Amino acid sequence: MDEVIQVTQWLSSITPRKKAKLFFFTTHADAPSPMVGSNDVDTHEETQLPLATAVALHNFKNIDEFLKKKVNTFSCYNVIENEITKTDYEYLRFYSACKYLDVVPPFLDLEKISAIQNKFEMTDEERDYRLLLDSADLVLEKVRDSLKPAGVSQMWTALRKDRNLIRGVKTIDIIGFFVDPNPTGIKECLFFFIVRFLQKADKINRVNTNRLERLIAQCDESSSCEEGKTIDFIIDSLRFCPTELYPFGFCLIMCVIEGRDGAMQEIEKTMEISRHLGMITHTEKNPTKETIELVKKELMKPKYQFYSSFTCWFMSHGDSNSMVLADGETIEREWFLTSFPDISTFQLKPKVFFMVSCRGANKFSLKGDEFEGQSATCDYYDIGSALIRNRMLDITDSVRDISYVQPMMDTLVAYSTILDHLSGRANTHGSIYVDRACVLMSENISRGRSLTEILEHLSQDLHEILQETMDEDRIVYKQACHYDSFFRKTLKLPYTRHPKEDVHSAPQ
Repeated sequence: MDEVIQVTQWLSSITPRKKAKLFFFTTHADAPSPMVGSNDVDTHEETQLPLATAVALHNFKNIDEFLKKKVNTFSCYNVIENEITKTDYEYLRFYSACKYLDVVPPFLDLEKISAIQNKFEMTDEERDYRLLLDSADLVLEKVRDSLKPAGVSQMWTALRKDRNLIRGVKTIDIIGFFVDPNPTGIKECLFFFIVRFLQKADKINRVNTNRLERLIAQCDESSSCEEGKTIDFIIDSLRFCPTELYPFGFCLIMCVIEGRDGAMQEIEKTMEISRHLGMITHTEKNPTKETIELVKKELMKPKYQFYSSFTCWFMSHGDSNSMVLADGETIEREWFLTSFPDISTFQLKPKVFFMVSCRGANKFSLKGDEFEGQSATCDYYDIGSALIRNRMLDITDSVRDISYVQPMMDTLVAYSTILDHLSGRANTHGSIYVDRACVLMSENISRGRSLTEILEHLSQDLHEILQETMDEDRIVYKQACHYDSFFRKTLKLPYTRHPKEDVHSAPQ
């Protein structure tokens, strides 16, 4: 059959809603870099014009033409070995979006997809199409599903009132001030236009969504929300780290085995819980400085841009400032923690570090200790929230910026013990902290708990456990863990364990 006829038949089989979604997922807001062939940059006009005309004219002609162009580009594309191009990214994104929406073109060349995945050095686990979907876009899709056409229309009206933001934007004028979002697929087009516009204007990204939340907050709840949804519910959904679908993220496990009883148990437990959470896992036994540098270099490869989070377990002996490696050398804990978050592939994504080692030799001994309760009081003023807001600074958009980010932002570091103190372990089971952390995470899957909630529960649980030193003094002591968080969004454990699909070198 002629390819033109095949493409036409394929487009005619897709509903307007799915066309809008396919366009949205394909025109990903964050262009990957660095990459070969990036001179052909996706312009603002190219990504916004088809959506704008669909809303203004109530037809999908330009979206159809855009999708036809994509298909024709992929049909003529020759996969170049050892060079990752912009088209490679686009091909994978397009395929994953089609697979997610169940609209894969029957004529799509799956061998090319496999060849591109080879260039990215993807393992069998990483060839699951869900890895290629952008989790932030999936969250935005759910927000759109929670809004009625009237709600999206009210967001548009609120956006149009911000004259400084929309001044000189031709696609805004094409849509006009008043729109009818009720025809099938138009609500989706208008919402996705608003989202991509704010992203291109550097007003929102996968972490900073305040500007979008403010638009939603201006909607009338009774007319704007789908049944069972509220404005607060919709805004709250934007305040969690986007980690939708499988995999939940990439997990790196580094464990020094030499001289550490139960270390293999630690590896088994952390591997089990990371896989249970739906993470793709890599383990390094007995790491050295060279190992750490090689791992950092590995994580800079382009394929890791597809992951939605990064978790690292580092288990070894240590003292207040450093950790002991397998060869007896030490590394500064601070150096380790500041070097990994700066890796560009995980920028704007949650990064969690579990640092399991002693940080000194002190013990919180129970023998003879007495605790005196202390209390502090302060005056309480019953001031209404509106009055408080009126007395606070008026922070305007002109003094806000989301382009530049401190490297440690979106990072959480969990320590198995407090500074200068021991981190306890059992002879056969290894670190007690690792054991309890894995148990609590396993128990809280499907309960909608955040990671910080679980860490607070872990702090309570661990501090109840009586431990005993293994030396001749046999001192009974307690251990206290803690964490430092630079998160800007809440990281929740997945509601369900997303199973791996049976994927091999060629996508199904």
